[in-house]
Amino acid sequence: MRKIVHIDMDAFYASVEQRDAPELRGKPVVVAWRGGRSVVCAASYEARRFGIRSAMPALRAARLCPDAVFVPPDFTRYRAVSRQVREIMLTHTDLVEPLSLDEAYLDVTENKTGLPTATRVAKAIRDRIREELHLTASAGIAPNKFLAKIASDWRKPDGQFVIQPQEVDAFLLPLPVGRLPGVGKVMGEKLAGMGVETVAHLREIEQPLLEQRFGRYGLRLYQLARGIDDGAVSPERLTMSVSAEDTFAEDVLLGELAPMIRRLAEKTWAAAGKQERIGRTVVLKLKTSDFRILTRSHTPPVPPASCEELTRIALSLVDRVGQGAEVRYRLVGVGLSNFHEADDPQLQPELFEPENG
Repeated sequence: MRKIVHIDMDAFYASVEQRDAPELRGKPVVVAWRGGRSVVCAASYEARRFGIRSAMPALRAARLCPDAVFVPPDFTRYRAVSRQVREIMLTHTDLVEPLSLDEAYLDVTENKTGLPTATRVAKAIRDRIREELHLTASAGIAPNKFLAKIASDWRKPDGQFVIQPQEVDAFLLPLPVGRLPGVGKVMGEKLAGMGVETVAHLREIEQPLLEQRFGRYGLRLYQLARGIDDGAVSPERLTMSVSAEDTFAEDVLLGELAPMIRRLAEKTWAAAGKQERIGRTVVLKLKTSDFRILTRSHTPPVPPASCEELTRIALSLVDRVGQGAEVRYRLVGVGLSNFHEADDPQLQPELFEPENG
């Protein structure tokens, strides 16, 4: 039986800002760029009381809380703090799998410090984060990654929650099915059409029917409803790409996509900022009304250095779509791929142009 811990930093970006600027403490802090198309990267718990959430348009956040303090994100600083958190985790186990700058899985079935339980390990990590970095983290402890991630959200902020193996059904069955990974709005509506609103309802559906309706993800749903997740904690897990996409209620023409592309580029830039590695290739994804998928990409000499640059490249890719003006689209997405370490020489600009001849 594995002992898995999921550590999740509390309102990470906003908490770093409040830690480093005492005048922000106790105030509703929103980490976001100013601008009509900007989205929220993070919100302090004071701001969340007004209903402000990550990925929300910044203009809406300002309307919800006119007194909110907007701070532009500083991903270089957040990455540095994330590395300090990782060093604390690695004193307990080498099996640390980062998901982003602010969260990670740890397999502490065996741990370096000889602590008798995973609960004690999680508490020790959280205590050091508080004492050394002056930040707080929440933790979930469970027999697998899926359950540990759900559990870490149970006692936020600055808490931890344990799901013992014998308690899995009692914890899992009453949950809304939307708490399962991969069940977003569209999938939730499909399941609701089958009479599925809770995990208990989902467990009543046989595996063949789920696979018939949802393909490979149907098998995943069948397993999650039973608390099954065999995925191992993988310390070598590397980010390959990040993206954001949107499906429209009604199909749109290519010339109408610019506002959506700008908004999705903002979301993608915020998601990319959570990664320790840096993406270099900008990708535009489109799905036509007849379900054909088109992708266009561009790899600049150096990675996009700002959200504005990412947006500019994504918009320029529209000119390379090469479809008729009458073609309509049901989905658009913006992504970053081709990730490298931040100090990779490939990411550095050339100091001199090569001589001709």
